[in-house]
Amino acid sequence: MSLRLSTFKAPPKGEHYDLLIVGAGPAGLSAALYAARLLLKAIVVSMDVGGQLNLTNEVDDYPGLLRISASELVARFRDHAEKLFGVPVYTNITVQNMIREGDEYHITGTRGLDVYSKAVIIAVGTARRKLEVPGEKEFTGKGVSYCSICDAPLYKGKDAAAVVGGGDSAMEGAIILSGYVKKVYLIHRRSEFRAKPFYVEEARSKPNIEFILNSVVKEIKGDKVVRSVVVESKDGAVREISVDGIFVEIGSEPPKKWFQSLGLETDDLGYIKTDEWMRTNLPGVFAAGDAISMWRGFRQIINAAASGAIAAYSAYTYLTERGLIRRPVVKAEGAVNGGKQG
Repeated sequence: MSLRLSTFKAPPKGEHYDLLIVGAGPAGLSAALYAARLLLKAIVVSMDVGGQLNLTNEVDDYPGLLRISASELVARFRDHAEKLFGVPVYTNITVQNMIREGDEYHITGTRGLDVYSKAVIIAVGTARRKLEVPGEKEFTGKGVSYCSICDAPLYKGKDAAAVVGGGDSAMEGAIILSGYVKKVYLIHRRSEFRAKPFYVEEARSKPNIEFILNSVVKEIKGDKVVRSVVVESKDGAVREISVDGIFVEIGSEPPKKWFQSLGLETDDLGYIKTDEWMRTNLPGVFAAGDAISMWRGFRQIINAAASGAIAAYSAYTYLTERGLIRRPVVKAEGAVNGGKQG
């Protein structure tokens, strides 16, 4: 029987776990499989499976996988944690409260979530800001991307691509894309940039980057994939530009208010503060993936997966050092009384 049957129901009410993981992207699922390897009784709850991977089409920057569809990679992450290591993954669930009671956290949420856990990993990621224009949703993963660093190589040899935004990620994305496509259009609603000056200067030095300023995207058009983008300037002039893809780089936002409602310490932008072992300010609570302030300017699948593994190990260390679980004891064959021969 497939463990995917757990998808549309909550875990048993009142159940106790060693570790509860909130979020089922690369960080959360990596934490799950490492927790299982460390023999922790673990569970994953999340709104969806995949996180930001659901906003892209193909992945070619994960070691060992030359090129794979994002949906297939998500399925492999889940199967690794759930089918091979037996960690249940419950979706369509939002955690609402997390109250410490003795050595455990009492965790409640939607779909009747009501469980206890000795340790918690927060790996909910961030939400990409969207243009909210016609065609954006329809062509997400089919020419609309939210990560230039991730997807630029997929456009190698293409005629043109557009980047929307005026911050560091947009400028860096345009620079990276200029090495892959023949023409890059950088679309920004203002004439000034929030990006660091050296990024702006480098972008301006690229002969194949054209700046379209004081302009906004009104529509994204295509058939099976993106074919063009409609841009309107402040003076009302409208033009349609032929492109093979559009990269929306207008930032992302962590759920700052939710983090703070749980008592987590965040930085100025709302990302969770952690140390190098993914420990937060709350005892027994760890964080991983795009939700953390570490590596804020470089969000990649491999970073998320690595931080998830570290968080799981830190949770295991926390639990064993406090005697909340016992380390497994392996006795040598024929040995008794702590290894002394009878």
